[in-house]
Amino acid sequence: MSDERWMALALELARGTRGQTHPNPRVGAVIVRDGRVVGLGAHLRPGEAHAEVQALRMAGEAARGATMYVTLEPCNHTGRTPPCTEAIIAAGLKRVVVAMEDPDPRVRGAGIARLQAAGLEVDVGLFRETAEAINAPYLTGQALGRPYVWLKLAMTLDGRIAAADGRSRWITGEASRRRVHELRSEADAVLVGSGTVLADDPDLSPRLPGARPPLKVVLDGRLRTPPEARLFSRGEVLIVTTPEADEAKKAALRARGAEIVTGPRNVAFALQVLFERGIRLVLVEGGATVAGAFWAARAIDRVSLFVAPKILGAGLPTLAGPPVPLEAAVPLEALEVERLGDDLVITGRPRFMQASSDRTEEAARRRL
Repeated sequence: MSDERWMALALELARGTRGQTHPNPRVGAVIVRDGRVVGLGAHLRPGEAHAEVQALRMAGEAARGATMYVTLEPCNHTGRTPPCTEAIIAAGLKRVVVAMEDPDPRVRGAGIARLQAAGLEVDVGLFRETAEAINAPYLTGQALGRPYVWLKLAMTLDGRIAAADGRSRWITGEASRRRVHELRSEADAVLVGSGTVLADDPDLSPRLPGARPPLKVVLDGRLRTPPEARLFSRGEVLIVTTPEADEAKKAALRARGAEIVTGPRNVAFALQVLFERGIRLVLVEGGATVAGAFWAARAIDRVSLFVAPKILGAGLPTLAGPPVPLEAAVPLEALEVERLGDDLVITGRPRFMQASSDRTEEAARRRL
């Protein structure tokens, strides 16, 4: 039972680094000797000491003969920091409990093998699913070579995300809007289409004390984003457009501090651009055209529906796109339902049905 207790503490330390470590994983470590915690550590940001090293520094000589609980396999290579395995061996630990293996090709079992070769007892797999959930963006990047995509939609009871004129401020209540600011603070990037910029003029910054501003991304094939838009008021702005976009408009947006990237007008290109910039968690906030394109490309890993107790009647649907048969409806797994004020928040993981890779690739490269 004590193993579970200490690994739970290590996982809590990893959770506490939300929004700080990308593109690196979130890791927590706890060192225990004779039933007492002697070292704690968490990886805080790229380039800084890993969780294991922080815990060892805190433990000092007390680490000798102790047990370490760590949420991810210790690294066995030199990157921005030296290998954690060598620090663990040098400290004289006798046992290491690892929640999950690191899929990074530079590690992938090598860290565990190095510790075992040095005579340490290594146990793997305690609270594996929890550790995987905490590092979902990191694992998605390793497996798929793209960012983890979290779709957020605010909607009425009858499934409308905006009025007929495109305006959506404010469908949900204050408590839901606070939660959205929390999601933004966790994300590396917040992504919208130019239609949302024109209709709502959002700032897209998290209004929380000390929150790290995410990269603001606008998919704008015709460069309709006005230079006076509020999103330029603070933080970095990236506009993804086409090579044919007007050069004068590009110059005006660059004068406001925007970075302009040109390429194909589709989901695959946008995600490639973001991944190459170290973005590992993207919060997609719409509108219907952008949300529909990501959904059709099966490039949504998590979705949060903020449902307000209102009926709009006419208005914009949640996802733009061609009609699909009922049997093609996508169920959500790992559901979480929460009440925020008068609103309901439904969060889950889409379980897309099997389809040919050609169809998925075609959808990912379909014009936005």
